[in-house]
Amino acid sequence: MPPAANMLETRNAKSSSLFDSDHRHHHHHWRDRLGSAMMSTINGRFVGPGAGVDPATGGKRTIEDELSLPILLAERVRKAVGEAESFKTECAEMGRQADLLADMLRAAIRRLSAIPSPYERPALRIAGEASKALDRALSLARRCRRSGVLCRVVSITTGSADFRKALALLEASLGDLRWLLSVYSPSDDPSDGGAPGGLILSLPPIASTDPILSWVWSCIATVQMATCPSDRAEAAASLANLALDSGRNKKIIIDEGGVPPLLSLLRDGAASLDGQIAAATALANLAADRDLVSLIVADLAVPVVVQVLADAPMRLQSSLAALVARMAAHDPVAQEEFARENVIRPLVSILSFEVPLDDRCLHPKKTSSIPSLVRINRDITSSGSNSNSNQPDAKLVSASRDHHHAYCYYHQHHRKDWENESPEVKLQLKVACAEALWMLSRNCLSNSRKITETKGLLCLSKHIELETGELQLNCLMTLTEIAAAAESDADLRRSAFKMNSLAAKSVVEQLLRVALEGSSPLLQILAIKSLGSLARTFPARETRVLRPLVVQLGHWNPDVATEAAISLGKFACPQNFLCVEHSKAIVEFEGVPRLMRLLRPGEKTQLPGLVLLCYLAMHVPSNEALERAKALATLESVSRGAMANHASLRELLPQAIYQLELYRAGGHTCIHIEPDSE
Repeated sequence: MPPAANMLETRNAKSSSLFDSDHRHHHHHWRDRLGSAMMSTINGRFVGPGAGVDPATGGKRTIEDELSLPILLAERVRKAVGEAESFKTECAEMGRQADLLADMLRAAIRRLSAIPSPYERPALRIAGEASKALDRALSLARRCRRSGVLCRVVSITTGSADFRKALALLEASLGDLRWLLSVYSPSDDPSDGGAPGGLILSLPPIASTDPILSWVWSCIATVQMATCPSDRAEAAASLANLALDSGRNKKIIIDEGGVPPLLSLLRDGAASLDGQIAAATALANLAADRDLVSLIVADLAVPVVVQVLADAPMRLQSSLAALVARMAAHDPVAQEEFARENVIRPLVSILSFEVPLDDRCLHPKKTSSIPSLVRINRDITSSGSNSNSNQPDAKLVSASRDHHHAYCYYHQHHRKDWENESPEVKLQLKVACAEALWMLSRNCLSNSRKITETKGLLCLSKHIELETGELQLNCLMTLTEIAAAAESDADLRRSAFKMNSLAAKSVVEQLLRVALEGSSPLLQILAIKSLGSLARTFPARETRVLRPLVVQLGHWNPDVATEAAISLGKFACPQNFLCVEHSKAIVEFEGVPRLMRLLRPGEKTQLPGLVLLCYLAMHVPSNEALERAKALATLESVSRGAMANHASLRELLPQAIYQLELYRAGGHTCIHIEPDSE
């Protein structure tokens, strides 16, 4: 290459480097000085130093401030293209589009200012893309204002492709702003007071690669800003359907701020019932896993749901109860939040409607006698004076009294609505409420206790007695969760399952009935499991509880027989204070022959059957039924196999074999393990 060419190439490279360095310097310079040195007129007012900080918002930039940034950039582009010395035609086109962008941004600010509560997410995203496009245009325009040798270098290093790319980006931003203005455009209906109208079905360039985004924006904007009830209901229903399509759609709706507008629609008394139901359905569809539910809870959804649930129409209550169940099923934090907002009271009140609970408030015309009033007053006074010595009972009395008032209020204010609804709507509502109570009580001791402090136990038992199908199943599942909580908490056992209380008696009666006569193995398993969880609440004289469990040891379904063996094991285990008495009753009810049939190797019934047999051998080794069944030989055979190494049998087997051998040798002395006291 000739020396002159080398020199020219070196100079061009240095000039290009100089332009790139100058561009980078200006690119950072205008951002650093934008808030302090620029003055611009926007919508008839000046934006200058500190414009990005609004004292009314605590230092947070408003949407007007965010939109003012691309306007300032557009004005700088207009100034730069006026100084261009090369590519004047292309620069002039960039200046024209920058002016259009500035005008449309000012129009967007005016429309946003006229809306009381605008939906800002699409405006922020579009303003950001417009700023990028204008920044690129500004860089090109500045490179074109050089003169002399530098102008020739710009002509060499800058091609028409750069301008085509910049103009395409500006055109895309114009398309985005046209779509944005259509979203914020007032409705054609004069009665809407200039508020935005319904859904916008067009697709902005910013969402060309992800069309769902623009559809979500349009739906959320309509829910939040429209005033026509039918438009808001349609948009909420669209969000509900989108949430059903995929998990990604759920995440987009929540990330784009869809939950607060749905909550606002839910609690809006002026909204249509269909709109409120659509909002509740959309929220339920969004609550698909723990992470999503935690985001919904973070948007303060729980207080709104509980507030609306108490006085809503029945169709809406059904959707809200389903929402409570969905959220509580996925997130323990949601369980706690709902409990804190006392959602259990309205749920129990709804569930107890038209259920004979023998409550005085169901008969308001019946006048109480003077002696009864004196007795009630004395009971309340004594419970208050003894609150220090018996605090749990006093708390239970107070909670029951509070629920009594809530129960009466609900029944008096909703009786007419209840009578006018169809049986299908009533059943759907009760099914949803029972499921909500089930999910709230699942693995949650505090919620289980709250249910027992209301009329929940009695109400659940009545539904198990009178209903069938899904409602009966949900009520039985709730009782199973409460019984499991009582198994691990002595205070709950003593307060909620006193055998002389009406609720506890009713619960036990229904559990025994379902355990023997349940219409499906699932119902029988749940009832048997609940009885086993309550094993430490039954006195020795309550042997009637054991008979159906012993009978079900011989059930044709191995799952039912297995659960019966597990439950009987809780009666006979050393941790039960009455284990000896219960073991004697099990043997007297001919439980040993049925039990021996469960010990076939390889069957799922073998392990719980062996555990129960060990307990019986430890507590009543002298019983002839064990000798006739050859229990000792069976246990010795098991001790020589792999089953003996199971954690449940490792210590039990040697103790049981020892007791049986001691009796056979003529010792006739039974050594019992000291039971744990509650």
